[in-house]
Amino acid sequence: MFSQIDRLGRIWGMYTLAFAVFVVFLWLAEAAGWIGQRGIAWTFMVLTVGIYATIGIMSRTGNLDEYYVAGRTVPGIFNGMATASDWMSAASYISLAGTLYVLGQEGLSYTVGWTGGYVLLAMFMAPYIRKLGAYTIPDFVGVRYPGGLPRIIAVIAAIIVSGTYLVAQVSGVGIIMSRFLGLDFRIACFVGLLGILVCSMLGGMKAVTWTQVAQYIILIVAFILPTIFVSKMITGVPFPQLMYGRALTDVAATETALGITKGYLTPFNDWTQAQFLALIVCLMCGTAGLPHVIVRFYTTPSVRETRFSVGWALFFIGLMYITIPAYAAFARWEVLHNVVGQAIDSLPGWVAAWTKTGLLTINDANLNGLVEYAELGLDADLVVLAMPEMAGLPYVVAGLVAAGGLAAALSTADGLLMVVATAISHDIYFKLINKNASDRTRLNISRVMLVTVAAIAAWIASLRLSIIADIVAWAFSLAAASFFPILVLGIFWKRINTAGAITGMTVGLLTTLGYIIWSSVTGGNIGGILPNAAGIFGMPINFLLTIVISLLTAPPTQEIQNMVDRLRFPKHAYDAAAPATGD
Repeated sequence: MFSQIDRLGRIWGMYTLAFAVFVVFLWLAEAAGWIGQRGIAWTFMVLTVGIYATIGIMSRTGNLDEYYVAGRTVPGIFNGMATASDWMSAASYISLAGTLYVLGQEGLSYTVGWTGGYVLLAMFMAPYIRKLGAYTIPDFVGVRYPGGLPRIIAVIAAIIVSGTYLVAQVSGVGIIMSRFLGLDFRIACFVGLLGILVCSMLGGMKAVTWTQVAQYIILIVAFILPTIFVSKMITGVPFPQLMYGRALTDVAATETALGITKGYLTPFNDWTQAQFLALIVCLMCGTAGLPHVIVRFYTTPSVRETRFSVGWALFFIGLMYITIPAYAAFARWEVLHNVVGQAIDSLPGWVAAWTKTGLLTINDANLNGLVEYAELGLDADLVVLAMPEMAGLPYVVAGLVAAGGLAAALSTADGLLMVVATAISHDIYFKLINKNASDRTRLNISRVMLVTVAAIAAWIASLRLSIIADIVAWAFSLAAASFFPILVLGIFWKRINTAGAITGMTVGLLTTLGYIIWSSVTGGNIGGILPNAAGIFGMPINFLLTIVISLLTAPPTQEIQNMVDRLRFPKHAYDAAAPATGD
């Protein structure tokens, strides 16, 4: 294992160095006037997508184990990097800092919920699910709750959850390509679709894993580097994680001077406390039930290596999440100082460019020719991508940030597509329809599903239903209401049975989905709960019905109860334990 890690470390070290040299060269070329903005944008897009495509082609495989779970050979540190890339989607990269910029303190519910959820997943679920050795969550459900119906319901839930999440990623790709390549947003969504498919179609999870490692390196450099530059410009110190408090102090004083009553640091301007807490709970429990994250723990060679990968993933995620609040604060500072109060006819070129995307609007309501704070409509999905231009940094930095956003969206989209395709080809076709299907047939079905689901997601994304963070939060609420209760109860309580799991999953999923649709269409809510926290209704119902129905019906077979014991205890401890009593 150590020789493999050393070899892979050298390869990825050289890759990182080569990418750094490329960025510096492009920076010097821009300074010398050899390349313009459009050329920089296309160079970044073509190079990075070309890297991902090359990895996908080199990782092509016809082996089912490699296609579904990367052959279960990925070392912990690299699986941690791939997991971080998979988990930090377009919502984390593109939308989260923007959401903090728009909402202020309420936006912290996203950072607390997502990071807390990962700890919950790592501590209480990942090792047990990995120990079973299944391919997917529906596979786990099918083994823990015998019968075809639980598996079918789990597949449907996985498709709805992953499909919703996928729409957000395609939206992120569409935003990036529409701004930086000058494409229409709807066309950009389908162009981005090709980049997603080329990474996953040939090599499955094997290709996706190593593509995600490459994407993590790009996205973390692309996010932290401009934050360091802006921190140095504003505070004089290039450590944004330590210095953004100074920017916050300035932001608060500037808002007071401008007469802004709902300030950045004032809590609960937009949300109720109930909504704030409900979203944290939904994001935490949804993280622990997300199919595309959990499946990453099947790709390591052992349970021990899974534990290592969990720790590494938390480290790699933390690098970005301690930087996101700083990014948001510096963006707020830039807007208040360099946009608000400026003459509309003398605004920099980036304003007009982003106005064309529909993410930025200026409405001179009082006709004084100046940008008032209340007249500036700035979408949360714009903030991260536009901040380098706001700060006057070289355009190569803006191109780098866009490349990072593309990496974040593509990495998660690849993982989500694999979940849906595998659920249909493995859990439905192979497990329930044709158990004698050849490997080639199963792979072909999976690849057809990849293309079909991706095309549907691109079409839905082109409708631009909401901001990326909200769409992702819908997916987390759906995961919390459908998967989280039956996974937790299935691991830690032997008495939970098939009837309870079927009832809980179905009602929890339908309740949450119904609330999202009703609230989004009518604008209504219950207790101030918005659609992004709809899981707060479905999840308790799932828990309650699963427990009650299980207690009112026959207990699982002794074989299933023994299997639960084997999941929860080390092998030697289980061998020495007394026979299960059906508690």
